[in-house]
Amino acid sequence: MSVRLSIEAEDGHARTGVLSTPHGPVPLPTFMPVGTQGSVKGLSPEEVAATGARVVLGNTYHLWLRPGAEAVATQGGLHPWSRWPHAMLTDSGGFQAFSLAKMCKRDNDGFEFRSHLDGRRCRLSPEEAVRVQRLIGADIQMQLDVCAPGGSPLPVLREACEVTTAWGKRCLDARTRADESSPQAQAMFGIVQGGTDVALRLEHAAELASLESGGRRFEGLALGGFSVGEPIPEMHEVLGEVVHRVDPSRPRYLMGVGTPRDLLVAIGAGVDMFDCVLPTRNARNGQALTRDGKLVIKNARYKDDPKPIDPDCGCPACAGGFSRAYLRHLFMCGEMLALRLMSLHNLHLYGELMGGARAAIREGRFASFQRAWLDRLDAAEAD
Repeated sequence: MSVRLSIEAEDGHARTGVLSTPHGPVPLPTFMPVGTQGSVKGLSPEEVAATGARVVLGNTYHLWLRPGAEAVATQGGLHPWSRWPHAMLTDSGGFQAFSLAKMCKRDNDGFEFRSHLDGRRCRLSPEEAVRVQRLIGADIQMQLDVCAPGGSPLPVLREACEVTTAWGKRCLDARTRADESSPQAQAMFGIVQGGTDVALRLEHAAELASLESGGRRFEGLALGGFSVGEPIPEMHEVLGEVVHRVDPSRPRYLMGVGTPRDLLVAIGAGVDMFDCVLPTRNARNGQALTRDGKLVIKNARYKDDPKPIDPDCGCPACAGGFSRAYLRHLFMCGEMLALRLMSLHNLHLYGELMGGARAAIREGRFASFQRAWLDRLDAAEAD
């Protein structure tokens, strides 16, 4: 088995169900914390799982460069090495080609990187991306894709779609029958590009949905190339027009997005899976996320504040009684405990949002659930 999608309830375009994987069931919709180097920064696997996460994301590009895919494979793969017992997804390196554009060149065969670690030249082709992810051993691997910057003209967006489709077929070709017959077989997701052009997005989604190689096809479809510089309201509008029209028989994954508002809008559009560095990165920069907006812990107003980050939150920071004043003190002193507690808080918030959304969809009240969250966020931003 690789992965299997079971939809249990729908409410409008929002849907809930289970994604069965070799490492256990994943309730949908779900948020995947990002473990760039093979761990979610500062947190143990047990702590991450306690936030409700049942999938984490590993970064193919970074693990490819250090310690190397072969080194991970000699440890039995990333699951046993990192001690993460649940499902795992690896990206392909396509986004790193976008974000590290000054150190990367693209041709028809793939990307040539100059390593940010030591300057050596490294070539990442579709076949190499599949090989590396196979060695890392995640439950779900992503095809290598081309991500165009936000605001790109139509010819650039179309070229990104065409190359991504060609590389998608090569990724499917690179999968072996031995992989698929294994009880630990990896699934592979295709990545839909097209910027904010609705027609192009739908065209590319249909093209990838129909793509086959030797009877093999993508088990899921991801939406890439969002939150890369385009106006956020425009992204929300496009998601509302596109997501529910992407093949409903496969999981839909929105890559690299985003804020609680983004997640609420996207769930309503029909997205099943999310990842983003935002909750943990923002925590390490002293920003706690709450239902009432952002709380920047270094602000002087919290110097003597005895309240927890969120009195209604059940995370270890809030339920544990750590005050804003204490967290501010730790943060200003550079103490790691502040970063850990705030990371746990932010991931716990995302876990509660996902769990609440699943319950609301099952009970046919997602619109009111979404509206209540958005109203509180709107009020906080207007304050």
